[in-house]
Amino acid sequence: MNIQDKIKQQISDNNIVLYMKGNAQLPMCGFSARAVNILKSCGAEFAAVDVLQDEEIRNGIKVYSNWPTIPQLYVKGEFIGGSDIMAEMFESGELQTLVKEAV
Repeated sequence: MNIQDKIKQQISDNNIVLYMKGNAQLPMCGFSARAVNILKSCGAEFAAVDVLQDEEIRNGIKVYSNWPTIPQLYVKGEFIGGSDIMAEMFESGELQTLVKEAV
């Protein structure tokens, strides 16, 4: 299985996936911590993939989404964005709606 197939599998196996630095209990950068806090504020249950544990995933996810930065959020297979986009969507209430619909 190549890395793109592995990423596609992770995204299809989980309603909400956050590719991040570190994990939900111990984020390893401010942007990842912000993303986790936003998802927790939405009451989201999500899979966290630590890109620091796997260089192939770290580079592969950027190719997969055509997005240069981590974290990256996927909801029901759709790429949502990074922590700035998540924060904007949270402020508007849009992210809470997406999370509820994903359950």
